[in-house]
Amino acid sequence: MKRSRRVKILATLGPSSNEEKTIEALFRAGADVFRINMSHASHELMAETVAKIRRVEEKVDHPIGILVDLQGPKLRIGKFAADSVMLEEGRTFRLDDDQTPGDATRVHLPHPEIIGAVEPGHRLLLDDGKIQLRATAVDAGYIDTVVVYGGKLSSKKGVSLPETILPSGALTPKDRADLDAALKQSIDWIALSFVQRPEDVMEIRKVVQGRAGVMAKIEKPQAVERLEEIIRLCDALMIARGDLGVEMPIEQVPGLQKRMIRIARRKGKPVVVATQMLESMITSPMPTRAEVSDVSIAVFEGADAIMLSAESAAGQYPVEAVRMMDKVAIAVESDALYSGIVRAQAVEPEATTADAISAATRQVAETLNLAAIVTFTHSGSTGIRASRERPTKPILACSPVKETARRLSLVWGMHCVQTDDPIDTEDMVKRACDTARDHGFARPGDSIAISAGVPFGSPGTTNMLRIAYVNGPADQY
Repeated sequence: MKRSRRVKILATLGPSSNEEKTIEALFRAGADVFRINMSHASHELMAETVAKIRRVEEKVDHPIGILVDLQGPKLRIGKFAADSVMLEEGRTFRLDDDQTPGDATRVHLPHPEIIGAVEPGHRLLLDDGKIQLRATAVDAGYIDTVVVYGGKLSSKKGVSLPETILPSGALTPKDRADLDAALKQSIDWIALSFVQRPEDVMEIRKVVQGRAGVMAKIEKPQAVERLEEIIRLCDALMIARGDLGVEMPIEQVPGLQKRMIRIARRKGKPVVVATQMLESMITSPMPTRAEVSDVSIAVFEGADAIMLSAESAAGQYPVEAVRMMDKVAIAVESDALYSGIVRAQAVEPEATTADAISAATRQVAETLNLAAIVTFTHSGSTGIRASRERPTKPILACSPVKETARRLSLVWGMHCVQTDDPIDTEDMVKRACDTARDHGFARPGDSIAISAGVPFGSPGTTNMLRIAYVNGPADQY
């Protein structure tokens, strides 16, 4: 299944799209990776969905990635006696450990860790930031606040803490159970919600132990402050702009998006741009002009993947949303300015043999106008290095490890193929040429660039660059 674009599309599955025929339609429309949101999925539903995706994968004969998104800590206030109250600006309001239904002066906060961590002066945002409080005093069992921005507040609304670091990690007991269940299903990526510090990533890595890629979702100011440390520890990054725009000034989010994409590329880590990309397509068959522009900007900036959430999970037009995202991405990548913008964001290769070979492969392929770049990768690191160069030529990633091929389906420009390790250099050339020709990336008479590591099958040993001539199917190489 040859795509006409390099940026990948990550589609969330849900009530509108969890039937096998719809999953296949989404893939054929352009989805490369499917997301299962554990905020709305049981272990049984997750297992059923994974089985459906794997059946589609077998049918289309192409690796498909699966990402399981952990819910993370859900912080909510308690109930009001009248179900809702009006909070007036300038009035005092208390959050406490008293389980009695609340009123316009107080409400139960069933999270002692918040009461223990908030300090006077900290902001508390309720109901996705619609209500803003500022702590004035904290004591055992309560937080006194003043209402900065008021309005109607209903029971069980969410609490965000943009200036408070909670002592508990990002993994809740529910997340641990969901993580164990996901790993049993051999999923490819785990997304960790509400990361605050590098220790959160280290905690989940100890559990995963390389069985899946770990994606850190950046949606809190505390994570932004320690971004470089977090990126160094995770395998990929998701820019979760929804919660990020609640906890930080919304006007700062576009600049942060650009910064995070560039840092992730410099570190060689795939980056996903998420939230509200085609939001209006939940109920409309066509997006707004602003949404098309938003998707275009992420593609121009060189993001590895762009994500659909409710648009494909619960919307009325899931397949149309994927198809529209595919069309926008193809149009952007065909634009005369695209390659220049992406090239302007290029990073210097690190002082390693693998990075130098990857940079040289890109330069040789473009200078000689080769048909494609073929990388042989066991762990995926060779493929990711090739992708980081953002070549103008197609990249084929050949791996003997099915899980690696699936994981690389998230990475910019990767066309993933599962194939056995080469026996020797001659076999490597033959496999590379056959794969490029059979998958439609090269024709007899074309030449390709091949990068690999010798000895074959040794992860992380990219040390070879070879140029090969593509002959016909029955010819010798």
